[in-house]
Amino acid sequence: MIKVVIAEDDFRIAQVHEQFLQKISSVQLVGKALNAKETMDLLSKNEVDLLLLDIYLPDELGTDLLSTIRDTYPVVDIIMVTAATETAMLEKAVKYGVSNYLLKPVTMKKFVETVEDYKRKKNILSVSDEMDQTMIDRFFGTTNHSTIMQKDLPTGVDRHTLEKVKEVVKELRGVSIDEMSEQMGVSRTTARRYLEYLVSINVCIAKHEYGIVGRPQRKYYFIE
Repeated sequence: MIKVVIAEDDFRIAQVHEQFLQKISSVQLVGKALNAKETMDLLSKNEVDLLLLDIYLPDELGTDLLSTIRDTYPVVDIIMVTAATETAMLEKAVKYGVSNYLLKPVTMKKFVETVEDYKRKKNILSVSDEMDQTMIDRFFGTTNHSTIMQKDLPTGVDRHTLEKVKEVVKELRGVSIDEMSEQMGVSRTTARRYLEYLVSINVCIAKHEYGIVGRPQRKYYFIE
């Protein structure tokens, strides 16, 4: 669950952005702030993953608040949502490592796409302690699932079946070889072949988990 704070001095705009967030799964709004002081109060009292920060707050510029946030709450990610079009504002935001910069008025489509992209990057970083170049390229948006899936498939991997396997992994939010075999009506060998191929192209991640009887079970998770 991604926990979000909205810092916006216009309560009507904040309400609209709250409604946009409700369109996105696995996102929870933990509070709305009308000024810089309320923003810092919310950050101090809640576990926050993402701050949607306006620049023109009544008591302090959002860009001036960035240094304080970075010093005090370095793990909080920030997306600027502002009417400020000055290049200097963008440059300062970038220097403090903001995840994105949205200009008002923001359409729902653009807002949702931006937060979903943030979620995607956060998920990529969470699935493994080490990264390879393919995962890094995906993080920075230089490759994607469709590019990967267009490559020539190895012997024994059918494109249509592969897409179905991906859908099952996504729907079940984690699946074992036995579960995939049952869902697809195929042998365990076939289920393992497809799942391991998805791991090899960094579409899935595999983890060993312990079940009720204590035996480790290899489970496969879709990388959002």
